[in-house]
Amino acid sequence: MIKKNQILNRNNQKPIVFDTFFNKTEKQKPLVVFCHGYKGFKDWGCWNLMAEAFMNANLFFVKFNFSHNGGTIENPIDFPDLNAFAENNYTKELDDLDAILNYFLANDYEYKNEININNIVVIGHSRGGGIAIIKSAEDARIKKLITFASVSDFGKRTSTIGDLEEWKKLGVKYVLNGRTKQQMPHNYQFYKNFKANEERLNIEKSEKSLQIKHLIIHAKNDKSIKYNEAEMLHNWSKHSELFPVENSDHVFSTKHPWLNSTMPKELKQVVDKSINFINN
Repeated sequence: MIKKNQILNRNNQKPIVFDTFFNKTEKQKPLVVFCHGYKGFKDWGCWNLMAEAFMNANLFFVKFNFSHNGGTIENPIDFPDLNAFAENNYTKELDDLDAILNYFLANDYEYKNEININNIVVIGHSRGGGIAIIKSAEDARIKKLITFASVSDFGKRTSTIGDLEEWKKLGVKYVLNGRTKQQMPHNYQFYKNFKANEERLNIEKSEKSLQIKHLIIHAKNDKSIKYNEAEMLHNWSKHSELFPVENSDHVFSTKHPWLNSTMPKELKQVVDKSINFINN
């Protein structure tokens, strides 16, 4: 059963658009929640094919758009709402992930009989990997963690740093989206939010405190986030496994839009490894 573009409404907060992929069997299955990355969205590239693969492995797979990722309810693909994008920050993304978990683990969730509430897995790609690590360190409901090409330090990302005086003075800075050619705005609140929550947003600290298994998947030739960031995460955790992907890139040989009906072999390798990790 595939249910696309469902809406999670919240009091005084932007709604979250999400998809579910699962086989309706009345048998409880692991809940797998996927967090997209920076300048990403739930329908990017191969993420739908990936979701189907998890569903076909009899997992309950959820992917969602962060509430301020720049998408809208009407158009969850790409970035029609740059005002929302400008107001995004790391703690909002942590709140969004919490809201998604709460929704699916609630007693009144429509398909609660399909979910094993004691087998929760979070997957994060790129910046979403950092969010997944921090949330997994904070939330005992999460039993396994997988990261794809994750960042290891929010403090070193271009969205967090830069010409701080200029940014503060103007109140906004812009990052070019090479694919859409949009100038993506970051309001100065992003930096202020990071500084105000710097201890909580310390990925190293979170990784070192993890008491659950963490599968770290990273392409050796990733030019966006270097492989050594995966090695650092692995060194910080007593419970991690590092899985290198050869001859690939930050998105495991995919792109957007993805017009083929199958995943590239590199992403299939990532998905197969992830499914095996969840099931063992």
